[in-house]
Amino acid sequence: MFDRAKNPFFEHAEVECFLAFAGDRVVGRIAAIDNRAHNEFHDDRVGFFGFFECEDDPAAAGALFDTAARWLGARGKDVLRGPMNFSTNDDCGSLVDGFDTPPSIMMPHNPPYHARLYAAAGFAKAQDLLAYWYDPGDLPERLVRGVDLVRKRKGVTIRGMDMKNFESDVGLIRGIYNDAWERNWGFVPMTGREFDHMAEQLKPVVDPDLVVFAQVKGETVGFGLALPDFNMALKHAHGELFPFGFLAILWHKRRIDRARVLTLGIRAGWRASGVDAVLVSELHGRCTAKGMPRGEFSWILESNLAMRRPLENIGARVSKTYRVYDRAIQAT
Repeated sequence: MFDRAKNPFFEHAEVECFLAFAGDRVVGRIAAIDNRAHNEFHDDRVGFFGFFECEDDPAAAGALFDTAARWLGARGKDVLRGPMNFSTNDDCGSLVDGFDTPPSIMMPHNPPYHARLYAAAGFAKAQDLLAYWYDPGDLPERLVRGVDLVRKRKGVTIRGMDMKNFESDVGLIRGIYNDAWERNWGFVPMTGREFDHMAEQLKPVVDPDLVVFAQVKGETVGFGLALPDFNMALKHAHGELFPFGFLAILWHKRRIDRARVLTLGIRAGWRASGVDAVLVSELHGRCTAKGMPRGEFSWILESNLAMRRPLENIGARVSKTYRVYDRAIQAT
């Protein structure tokens, strides 16, 4: 991820990493991120920080934030925003509610005291990101009837991912992704190389049955992507693949009984058409058939009511809240 020769994010961004020391002991870390693609798309001067971790030490945390702000201020930025690792296209946000359960795959986690560190350093909330949890159960009858009606009236059909035409399907996903998220807070379109890079990272763990495309008269109008929650297996390796961690992962992989829906995207002309409910219903059925009747939809902007309502209609509830913070960068 940090390899400038391999990660295409660095084609439009600069990153500088810093460590905080107390004597000879490392007590914190941070990455300052100058994402030119964000500034060009939003016409602003926001700089970012990510990969933040620190002991419960406001002085150390403040030094890390101040150092990142100075580095970004020297590059003309007037706002420090984060945490983002590296952007909204990656994992982002600091957990502020929902510490009682472990994180789903590819979602961040942090100690509760992080919120105090941000407050002490003068940060304010920019946006909250929500995770919705769905417990096993049948979909509400009204939703089932509505989904059947949308399928019939609009001619919506569903197919899974074709791994023999992986690159072609990835291209479809990228087109919908950049179209569907264009108006979302903080969104930055992914370049072709960035999207291909992400797809190659996910390919080994993707279940093609859990990547679903909604089509109408041959046009792909939406897609959804879910993954088994591999964190349930990974935690048994205790951070070590060898000599026995790999075997532990394989053993516990068979017992994964929950999924995470990473993303759901609908083309602009098909929003509020019911296609979102069809995709949610389809993923619910497919995950249940694979022994994963429960799981998490994450993350969703608190302001994205169009995506939140379908989840609440099936009985999903907010289980975790992640916060993105802003702080002004003083001119030097």
